[in-house]
Amino acid sequence: MKAARTPRADNLRLLVVTENEMRDGLMTSLPDHLRTGDLLVVNDAATLPASIQGQDANRNPLEIRLIAQVRERVWQAVLFGAGDWHTPTELRPLPPAIRPGEDIFFTEDFKARIVQGSPLSNRLIQLEFNQQGEALWRRLYRYGKPVQYSYLQDELALWSVQNVYSSRPWAVEMPSAGHGLNWRLLLRLLQRGIQVVSLTHAAGLSSTGDAAIDQSLPLAEKFEIPMTTMEAVRRTKSGGGRVIAVGTSVVRALESADEALNGWTQLKIGPEHRLKLVDGLLTGTHDVSESHYQLLSAFLSQAKLAQMSLHLEQQEYLTHEFGDACLILRSSFR
Repeated sequence: MKAARTPRADNLRLLVVTENEMRDGLMTSLPDHLRTGDLLVVNDAATLPASIQGQDANRNPLEIRLIAQVRERVWQAVLFGAGDWHTPTELRPLPPAIRPGEDIFFTEDFKARIVQGSPLSNRLIQLEFNQQGEALWRRLYRYGKPVQYSYLQDELALWSVQNVYSSRPWAVEMPSAGHGLNWRLLLRLLQRGIQVVSLTHAAGLSSTGDAAIDQSLPLAEKFEIPMTTMEAVRRTKSGGGRVIAVGTSVVRALESADEALNGWTQLKIGPEHRLKLVDGLLTGTHDVSESHYQLLSAFLSQAKLAQMSLHLEQQEYLTHEFGDACLILRSSFR
C-alpha cells in the first residue's frame, strides 16, 4: 500500500470488515455501521514532541526519541545517529557509543545523563534529564519535534499530530486511529445513540530501525481507564451493545483492565488472545510486518486478514498514520 504523505482528516476511505463480508465506503459513513447502544472508546492521549536532537561529550550529533516516562525526570528512549526523519529509520547511522553515567547535551542548560542500558539493544536506554516539572516540559516543547518518518512529504507541526479530543501529553506517536474523527462526525454518533468515552494510553514508537527493538514492540506502556469509562463498558456489554475500540492502544488498555484500571501493560495481543471486552476496532491500515497487524488476528482469521490486505492493496487504500481506515467487527452487518 502507498503511504499517506501529508496530514489529512477529510475524505478518508473506510473498509468495513467482518469474518464474512467487506464493504468499501468513507469515514463519514461510520455511524451507519454502528448501532444505537454501541460504545466508542477513544484514546485521548495528546502527542508529545518526542524527537530531540543532541550531541555527546565529543560533539558527535545524535537524536533521542522518547518512549515512555518512567519517573519525574527519567525517560526510556531510543538513540539514533546523525540525521533526522528524512532518512528511513533502518538506514540511519548507529549512534555514538554512550555508556551509563555519560551525558547527552541538547543546549547549554538542557542535558540528560544515561542511567542504564538494555540487554535488548544498546540503543535502548533510560536517561535522566537535568530539569524537572514545568522547566522540563517547557524545554521538551521548545526543543523537541514530533516523531515522523521518511515517507512523509514535509516536516510535521505539533498540532497536526493531535486528535480533536487530545488531552494529557502521554503519547510519543499520535494515536492515529482517531485522526479521522472530527467534531461533526462525533456529534452524528451521539445523535444516533452511540456513546463516546475515553481512556488514556501512552502510545509508543511504531518503528526504530533496530531489529531487536522492533521485534519486541509494543514495549510496556502506561494506561489509565477512568471508572466512568469502565462503567460505560459494563453497561454496554450487559445491554447487548458492542464496545468499539478506536485504535490498537485502546484494545491493549481495555484488555488489560482485568488486572487494574491504571498502570503499565505489557500485553501483546495476537491470534491466541481471546477478547474479553472489545467487540470491534476502528484502526488504520497496517502492513503485515507491523506489530499492530498482529493484534488484528484477535479479531479476524488469518485467511480473512490476508483477503483484507489484498483488497486494501488492490483498491489503493493509503496507509500509515494519516492513511485510510478499517472498521473490523466481530459480528455480521445488520
